[in-house]
Amino acid sequence: MTEKEDETPKEEAVGDAGAADGEKKLSKSQLKKLAKGKKDKKDKPQWNTANKEKKVKAAPPKFEFVNETPKGEKKDLSKIPMQDAYHPMAVEAAWQEWWEAKGFYSCDPKFAAGKKPEEKFVMVIPPPNVTGSLHLGHALTAAVEDTLTRWHRMKGHATLYVPGTDHAGIATQSIVEKMLLKSEGKNRHDLGREAFVKKVWEWKEDYGGRITGQLRRLGSSCDWGRERFTMDDMLSKAVVEAFNRFHEKGILYRANRLGNWSCALKSAISDIEVDHIELEGRTFLEVKTHKGNPNDPKGRYEFGTLTSFAYPLEGDGDEKIIVATTRLETMLGDTAVAVHPEDDRYKHLHGKFVIHPFNNRRIPIILDAELVDMSFGTGAVKITPAHDPNDYEVGKRHNLEFITMLASDGSINENGAPFTGMMRYDARIAVEEALTEKGLYFGKEPNKMRLGVCSRSGDILEPMITPQWYVNCGNMAKRATDAVRNGDLKIVPSEHEKTWFWWLDNVRDWCVSRQLWWGHQIPAWFVTKKGENLDKNDMANNERWIVARDEAEVMEKAEKLLGCSAGEIEMERDEDVLDTWFSSGLFPFSVMGWPENTEDFKGFYPTSLLETGLDILFFWVARMVMMGLELTDTLPFHTVFLHAMVRDKEGRKMSKSLGNVIDPLEVIGGCTLQALQERLEGGNLAEKEVARAKNNNALEFPDGIPECGSDALRFGLLAYTVQGRDISLDVKRVVGYRLFCNKLWNATKFALTFVADFKPTTTLLSDLMGSGKMAIRDKFMISKMGNAAEAVNDCFANYKFGDAQQAAYSYWIEDLCNVYLELVKPVVKGDDEDSKWAAQATLWLALEAGLRLLHPMMPFVTEELWQRLPGRGTLGDEEPETIMLAPYPEQIDEYKNEAVESSMVDVSEVIKACRSLRSSYNIKNKDLTAFYLKASGSFETSALAQTDDIITLGKASFVKINLPDSEIPESVGAVVVNDQLTVLMDMKGLVDYKVEITRLKKTLKSTINPLEQLQNKMSADGYDEKVPEDLKKTNTEKLDALLKKKEEIEKGIKDFEKLDTLESK
Repeated sequence: MTEKEDETPKEEAVGDAGAADGEKKLSKSQLKKLAKGKKDKKDKPQWNTANKEKKVKAAPPKFEFVNETPKGEKKDLSKIPMQDAYHPMAVEAAWQEWWEAKGFYSCDPKFAAGKKPEEKFVMVIPPPNVTGSLHLGHALTAAVEDTLTRWHRMKGHATLYVPGTDHAGIATQSIVEKMLLKSEGKNRHDLGREAFVKKVWEWKEDYGGRITGQLRRLGSSCDWGRERFTMDDMLSKAVVEAFNRFHEKGILYRANRLGNWSCALKSAISDIEVDHIELEGRTFLEVKTHKGNPNDPKGRYEFGTLTSFAYPLEGDGDEKIIVATTRLETMLGDTAVAVHPEDDRYKHLHGKFVIHPFNNRRIPIILDAELVDMSFGTGAVKITPAHDPNDYEVGKRHNLEFITMLASDGSINENGAPFTGMMRYDARIAVEEALTEKGLYFGKEPNKMRLGVCSRSGDILEPMITPQWYVNCGNMAKRATDAVRNGDLKIVPSEHEKTWFWWLDNVRDWCVSRQLWWGHQIPAWFVTKKGENLDKNDMANNERWIVARDEAEVMEKAEKLLGCSAGEIEMERDEDVLDTWFSSGLFPFSVMGWPENTEDFKGFYPTSLLETGLDILFFWVARMVMMGLELTDTLPFHTVFLHAMVRDKEGRKMSKSLGNVIDPLEVIGGCTLQALQERLEGGNLAEKEVARAKNNNALEFPDGIPECGSDALRFGLLAYTVQGRDISLDVKRVVGYRLFCNKLWNATKFALTFVADFKPTTTLLSDLMGSGKMAIRDKFMISKMGNAAEAVNDCFANYKFGDAQQAAYSYWIEDLCNVYLELVKPVVKGDDEDSKWAAQATLWLALEAGLRLLHPMMPFVTEELWQRLPGRGTLGDEEPETIMLAPYPEQIDEYKNEAVESSMVDVSEVIKACRSLRSSYNIKNKDLTAFYLKASGSFETSALAQTDDIITLGKASFVKINLPDSEIPESVGAVVVNDQLTVLMDMKGLVDYKVEITRLKKTLKSTINPLEQLQNKMSADGYDEKVPEDLKKTNTEKLDALLKKKEEIEKGIKDFEKLDTLESK
């Protein structure tokens, strides 16, 4: 048996992680009471204490911070006292500018070229659109990417993170056009192309820095000296080269084909830019390009119906052939009616014609067994080859006329007379009325259908035949799928491989031309001899299109093609621009200077990882892989990590159109409710959506969003990342991680008081482990430090950021703050110099390694606290200047100690039982208690070895182990932990048994009443027959719980009565 007395006074707690600035926070129940005007109940009088009037501390003045560090210089912490609480603005100030100014983010390409692939980490940012600003979904991308970048940098790898923005052709042109109309009342055609593009560049210079400013505030450690814009000269050169190489290889061509046309944009778009709306039947939709349907109160247009009408047969007689369509206006471009060759109903009409009712065009009746289903409808199908994909194929099979009846803006052109000039859905109404007048209208019925919608403009798309440039992706797509199938390219999580294969195994030729002015103008010229008058859109003249790198090359090729001198040649450049994704697909190598073999290209290409959202897997990722393989014969990266889609807490996608977007800066710096609401009013949301979004803001953030800082935002976002799942983001949960920052700050500040006079060395860890001075608690802390490093490294390597965040959090809160920091309080105040040195050394190492562990996820606060550690700047020439260049913590196997960890687990069970007993009997923290342990097996060994630690954390006056029963006072309460451990606490003089008996009897009475009521209900006649099984099960569970509670209360009363009797003897 052994006994240890506690001779050290109790220290104050590390600090309240929940209340910055000393402000008291109200509980939910207190807030409800305040709202209802109720007063809090008076505190129950404590036994043996007099009623004292509590002094209310005045709230400290609001912290005001002024950054006095000159831009680009290191923050001088010797002149900045450590505040009592964590203030994000003060902590995060100046570090980003200093990191950039010192060049910590850059990497020498020659250094990188000499590294093995596993010793190099290169990543390009998914370039956000220059038009906008980031929301919390983008912030998650930044948090994940920068965490990986900082981790690799600390591991000593050649590390480069390249920033950039995308010119976003459609979005940018649209924004500038709206601005131009609002400010000058002009459209782009009023200015002309050159002047309009100049306006767009001016807009880009004025507003294009918003995103990079946000990324800097988030702490993104990009090499800002290598920042790229997809319209930069270097990247534009790469675009021209890629277009030319594709053409030279024969996979890029110009064709007049049916494709997706956005009437709102007046441009073609690719298949993957099409969203779909499923209509179950008759549906009314708003069409923004139209003035409004006069027949609908809200001006909406009708969709989801099948309209039947008749074509009269050529010649005399009343015979008609009835057809049906979901797009009645397209009948203006019909050039055939198809029937099945074996349909007896129409065999007499083979080879005959119908007459178009509005322009008297002869329309042939054709036979097509491939398209026509005899059992569907009338068995006759109208054919509009220029405006329907299926009809387009029929038109090619039967050599039909292709009549385009729509203009580029969606109005009816001259081929649709007499409806010329009407917008397409207004014409739909007018055609129906005109057919009715002619007796050719045969009604309509609801019809399920699928509407194609432009993902860019929201406009309902039209199939249109227009001359466009296409890239044949067949071979490129096969190489991209083969790369995944043979393991050269890894997609994480792997379940997204099936999406990859589905897209690429079914790839179609890519339409790369857009009818815009902002973007990379297509490097192709239409050449003619002077005096020739050729239609450039006529496919018969397709050979006159010359693809070249510049006009000199055009002229050289034109001379050979036309067989004449330069003076006789005229050239006209294609006005169209390339799809934005064309330049984005080149981004991993164009930013390195390709097609030139630059030092950057040799040192940094191929890159290592592509990290992005699942939603652009094919838009961007697949195109980078295809174009990288085709143009460099190398995969642009070896791994694709796809983070989950970020949604709001209701599961909706983060979208400006829904008003649920939160700017990261509103979380970092805080934001009032008024500012949140004003931002909604300044947007383009519909009135209904504004009202809904405002209501949500008022419910979620009645007091606005508090200032959280970048570190809390990053750490909170990473907590959400569980592979393969969408993230339903609750901003208030992210806000909660500010409290962790506060805990981290207070814990470090408190710990620094224990190591203020400590002098670390470069060999401190090995010196400590070989000193022979370490207690079990010290060995435990070092072992846990290594375990945390091993866990976080493994999580980062496998892209498990949520698990990495939790492992680091657990290390700081559970191991360092809750256990070790509490255990060493008496040690550093004690007289044992060896134990004190070991405790200080362990604590310094645990703090320093813990900060390095957190740094990739929380860069600012870790830099600030790391720089404040004692000994900083005294550790020789090899000491890093910044935490970001310090080595990342690693597990050292020889310091891993499972025995001491097991001992600490046992001791934790003892301490938990001690605390449980104290809590059960309402013992105050200031009152120490005597404990007696009955322990065997490992519990006995551990308790004997760590009695000091049990005294410290169990708030014990002493701990005695395995005394004879005769030496244990009768006035004890007990907790039986298991068959190897029982903990007893002497309550003599600490508990007023009579008060406790009275309290328990009152509780017993309030328990017996509902118990008896339930028993009476369950014993009533017909209970078993009439009451549903689920309710009977619930009642049985309630009864068992009440009986158990009654039994425990009665036992408590009996125990207290026994103790009261013993004490009164």
